[in-house]
Amino acid sequence: MDITSVIGQVQSFSVLAAGLLISLAALGTGIGFGLLGGKFLEGVARQPELGPMLMMRMFIMAGLVDAFAAISIVMGLLLFFATNPFLTAVLNVTKPVVS
Repeated sequence: MDITSVIGQVQSFSVLAAGLLISLAALGTGIGFGLLGGKFLEGVARQPELGPMLMMRMFIMAGLVDAFAAISIVMGLLLFFATNPFLTAVLNVTKPVVS
């Protein structure tokens, strides 16, 4: 296996990993927001006087759920556009072989 095929495989797997990071983060956030909103509505329907307190807690949890998605998206974009750490490791290992 020559160096160009190894570099190509590392780059293609990195793109697949970044796509999975972004898509699974979006899927998890969507499911999380759906469950969070549903439980909020159940709680307000059961005890309407606790609505403002439940809404405040719901917004705090929504921020935490959204932060998870933002961190995953940033990690995926770093694999896309920044220096790929996997590719750097492969190039460092193969540098003595190439030169």
